[in-house]
Amino acid sequence: MNGVNHYCTYFDRRYALPGLALWLSLRRHDPAAVLWVLALDDETVTAIRELKEPDLRVVPLADLERADPELAMARSNRSWVEYVFTLSPCWPRFLLARQLGIEVITYVDADMAFFSAPAPLFAELGTNDVLIVEHRFPDFLRSLESRGRFNVGVLCFRNSAGGRACLNDWRGQCLEWCHDRVEPGRYADQKYLDAWPGKVARLVVCRHPGVNLAPWNWMNHAYTFQDDAVFADGAPLVVFHFARFRPLGPARADSGQLEYGIMPLRLRSWIYGCYWELLAAAGERLRPVAPALVSPPSVARGQRAAWKTRALEIIFGSTWRRVGSWWVGEGLGLGCHSGRALRWWRRSLTSRGRNDG
Repeated sequence: MNGVNHYCTYFDRRYALPGLALWLSLRRHDPAAVLWVLALDDETVTAIRELKEPDLRVVPLADLERADPELAMARSNRSWVEYVFTLSPCWPRFLLARQLGIEVITYVDADMAFFSAPAPLFAELGTNDVLIVEHRFPDFLRSLESRGRFNVGVLCFRNSAGGRACLNDWRGQCLEWCHDRVEPGRYADQKYLDAWPGKVARLVVCRHPGVNLAPWNWMNHAYTFQDDAVFADGAPLVVFHFARFRPLGPARADSGQLEYGIMPLRLRSWIYGCYWELLAAAGERLRPVAPALVSPPSVARGQRAAWKTRALEIIFGSTWRRVGSWWVGEGLGLGCHSGRALRWWRRSLTSRGRNDG
C-alpha cells in the first residue's frame, strides 16, 4: 500500500457529531488517514468544508447521483432510510472509480470509533480483494441472523478487478431491491453479504475480536485492561460500533444495549467514556461552524411505546448517567441479562398466542 489508508462513510446533519468523532478517532490512531464523507444534506457539506481539514474530504450526495443516474432513480421506489441503505455499495464504488490513487477503500459506519491502530484489519485483508466482518452473535441472539450473518459496519474493498466486481454486483442487487424488511435471502443492503464467501474468490472473513466489537457481541469475549487500552481475548480493541447509543443530555445517555445485554460497569465506563470524550471534542470543533449540528433534534417516541420502553430501561438499567468517570445505570441493574430475558419473554408470548389460537 502507499502508506495512506482511505476510509469512507456517509451521514446527514443528525449524525454529524458522531461522524466527526469517528474522524477524530481515526486522526489519533491512523494519522495519515483520509476520510471521505458522502454528505446527505447541504448543512453537512457546509460544516465539513468550514472545518478546513485537508484529509476530511466531503462529496455532496448530488455529485454521486449525477455520476450514477440509476441510483438517483431508485429514490422513487423506496423510503429515505431504504435509499440511504442503497448508498452503501454505490459510494465506495464511486470513489474507486474516481480516485485512482486509492488502493483499498474501507467503509465504516458513522457511529463507530477507533481505539487503536487499524493495522490488524489490513493485515487480515492481506492481498485479498474484500474483507467482511461477521456479527458474531452469541447463541441467544442467533435469530438476528435473519438480517444477515455479516455486518455492513466495516468493509474493505481493494481497487482491483475482484474488489470492483464485488461492489458492482452488490450495487446491482441494492438498486433492484433494498427494503427495510426481511424476505427470503435479503434484508436491506446487508443480507446480500451472506452469499459473498461462496461468490468472491479473494475474500477474507475478519477474525480479529477487536474489529467491529459491538453491543450485540461484546459478551463473547473476556476483557483485560492495560495502561490506556482494553483487550478482548488478548487482542487490542481496534474499532467499536456504537449502534443505537444516544446522548440524552450533558451527562445522560440511552446505551442502545437493551436488546442485547448491558455491559458491566468497568467495561462500559472505559469504552463509552472514551467515546463520550470524542463526542465532546467533536462538539467543540463543530460549534463554531455549525452550532445547530451539535444538538440535532431527537426522534420522539409514541406515548405508549415510551412508557413500555421506560419500564424496561428501569428494570435493566439501559439508561446511563455519567458520574465522574463512570457510566452508572438508572435502574435495577439486571442489564447483562436483558437480551436473554427479552427473547425468552417474546418467545413465551408467541407460544401463548399460538396455544390460545
